[in-house]
Parts: sequence; structure tokens; C-alpha cells
Amino acid sequence: MDVTEVWQRAVGTQPDPPRWLVLGTAAVALAAILPHPVWRLSRNVVTIAHEGGHGLTALLTGRRLSGIRLHSDTSGLTVSSGKPHGLGMVLTAAAGYTAPPLLGLGGAALLSAHRVTALLWISIVLLAGLLVMIRNAFGLLSVVVTGAVFFLVSWYGGDQLHAAFAYLGIWFLLLAGVRPVVELQHKRRRGGARDSDADQLARLTGISAVLWVTLFLVIALACLLAGGNWLLGSVS
Repeated sequence: MDVTEVWQRAVGTQPDPPRWLVLGTAAVALAAILPHPVWRLSRNVVTIAHEGGHGLTALLTGRRLSGIRLHSDTSGLTVSSGKPHGLGMVLTAAAGYTAPPLLGLGGAALLSAHRVTALLWISIVLLAGLLVMIRNAFGLLSVVVTGAVFFLVSWYGGDQLHAAFAYLGIWFLLLAGVRPVVELQHKRRRGGARDSDADQLARLTGISAVLWVTLFLVIALACLLAGGNWLLGSVS
């Protein structure tokens, strides 16, 4: 494909996917989340979105982003500098657990408008921006591999492969946005995760960490409900 053709595909619309493809990708996404051994691997994608959410929000609120680290145990760390309190810090801390479902919701909106190729290329641009801020080897490997998969599918795949990959990714973000929030509260009940995003927000705002976890869960479920409805409504 030449540059003109790539641009036309990116700004154009694609055919409606068949119902079996939309339902099938939802089932595959669920299978990548529920079994714990599979989740230990697939959760790395959620970590990329989680830490990317912290990083992007830090930049948008005027904080100085020092770097992002992604670890093989699916944890991550985003370091930014600026005022240790205030709205910018609160929004940055709140962006992690909300980023995967909100990205899924945005992706579902694009797919409901039949912008499959646009979704794939926007994802590549976001991953490229994230790559610049990664500060460890495993993080670099994770983002490069993820970006390479997106590029290869978008460049060499046909319409049906594009649609299958895009729907799988968005279903995954929507569905996977719920499990980390539930896991967070389980850890907190056992006395762990004392420096979690919710606990940091509690110290910043004086609002109970449980209420922040509840807010994360409400956002994740609302995105799943709305995004899932858009995806199911986009079929031919």
C-alpha cells in the first residue's frame, strides 16, 4: 500500500462485521481474562493501558513525566513530578484503573462508526508515544511487541482480520477493566496494596479508599455496558 491508500483507509469506513465475529471475539476476550494462568499473561496489556493512562494524564495536567516502567509480574510504575497535591495529582492517580475501560469505550465508539482501520492506527500512535517514556527493558519489549502486532495486522491484514483483531482488543479492554479493580479490593481486604492508587487518592482527598475503588468499578461496569451495547449494535 502507498501513503495515499493508507490515508484513505484510515479516514474511511469499513464494512459491518458479521454477528459471529463480534460474538466470537467477545468469547475469546473472556477466555483471556477468566482463567488465571492466561490472565497472568494477558494482564500485561492492561498494565500498558493503566500506566499509559497515568502518564498521559500527568502530561495533560501539566506535570512533568519522568518515565514509565512495566514489570514482568504485571505491575507498573509511572513517575511524574510537580505539586504533590491538587487536581492534577488527583486526576493522575485516578487515571490508572479507569484508563483500560475508558479506552475500550472510545474504541467501541470508533467501531460502532465502522472506523476499524482508524482504531488500529490510533492505537499504534498511542503505543509509539508510550514507548518514548518507557524506562526498563521489559517495558520496552512489551510495548514494542504489542505495537508490532498492531502494525503487522493493520498493514498486511484484510478487512476481516482487521475487524477481528480490533473487536477482540476492544472487548478485552472493556471486560478486563473490571477484574483488576476486584483484585485490588481483595488485596486491600487482606492488608495488602497499602500504597495502591485508591489509597493514594484517599490520602490526597480525604475520601475513603473503598469509595475510590467503588468509583473505579462503577466506571468499568458502565463502560462495559455502554461499549458492549455499541459493539453488538454494529453488526450486519
